[in-house]
Amino acid sequence: MALPVRTNLKRLLRFIERFNPPKRFFCSGTGTGNEEPPAGRRVFSGIQPTGVPHLGNYLGALENWVALQDQYPSVLYGIVDLHAITQPQDPARLRGNILDAVASLLACGVDPERAILFQQSQVSEHAELSWILGCLTSMPRLRHLPQWKMKSKLKNEGSVGLYTYPVLQAADILLYKSTHVPVGEDQIQHLELAQDLARIFNGRFGFLFPEPAALLGSTRKIKSLRDPSSKMSKSDSQAMATISIADSPDDIALKVRRAVTDLTSEVTFDPETRPGVSNLVTIHAAAARIGVEEAVSRARGLDTGVYKKLVSEAVIRRLTPIREEINRLRLDPAHLEGVLARGTRRARELAAPVLREVRQRVGLC
Repeated sequence: MALPVRTNLKRLLRFIERFNPPKRFFCSGTGTGNEEPPAGRRVFSGIQPTGVPHLGNYLGALENWVALQDQYPSVLYGIVDLHAITQPQDPARLRGNILDAVASLLACGVDPERAILFQQSQVSEHAELSWILGCLTSMPRLRHLPQWKMKSKLKNEGSVGLYTYPVLQAADILLYKSTHVPVGEDQIQHLELAQDLARIFNGRFGFLFPEPAALLGSTRKIKSLRDPSSKMSKSDSQAMATISIADSPDDIALKVRRAVTDLTSEVTFDPETRPGVSNLVTIHAAAARIGVEEAVSRARGLDTGVYKKLVSEAVIRRLTPIREEINRLRLDPAHLEGVLARGTRRARELAAPVLREVRQRVGLC
């Protein structure tokens, strides 16, 4: 019986490491190459500047980002604009989206005093480390990752940047010697590539990169309001499918009212047979900060039409302060640019010595 591709790939990586034993490089000021992992814990995550985040982004990731600031001594959040240009972008709109991303993160509670908030493209070490790691990565390893399979299939083609996208992701993480990465389940394979590349680099050139661990959020995935079989997405072409965190109360109420449900009026939580209603329960529970069971209990005796009003009220209460803060911050782009510039300087201060060490170990200097 043939082994799964993933198993064969892992065996191949072990084979490579076996016949490429660790090398010790003695460079001035770089140590012996077998130092222990750093004692501190560091979180890294990134968000693409593709417009104001939607409700799924907030409940599934950004809310957790805010909490991580109190749980870890070092936290970095990148506006990953290099990732954004794997798809065609209007330059003026991209610049605006970068500032919108900063405003959105600040409004959600990211604190630039407790987290380093920076612009990926302004830290050139990301691109250089990505090239070096790309030279340690095989084409079959990338071909089976979900980013390439999904997006190249949609367009029946794909750019080189899209193909090597996961290597840049790995560079983003490893450049800061990150120990933890908050990810969704659909990104686990990409994080595994970063773990594999950390092992390969450490095996060839001596220990430098800790293997980053996944931080999986507890919030269930928020689905499209018009197609509950797929997740909520800014790229969804269907009107009324996605709630932006900057939507007005009227827009939120209308979108929830138009959400797809079945013909049964009772509210239950059964994602397999009733995905539409279950999605509303998930949104209600997350927005109201209650459990799914409590959300269903509060819906007892209500038909789905009345329950939709309850859901929209919970979402409006949760998002109104965020929307108001985004609108306030948008009025002061100089402030947003200043926050980003300061964070980028701090990120560069961390990245530069790591890349210098990489270059020395690889033999580039």
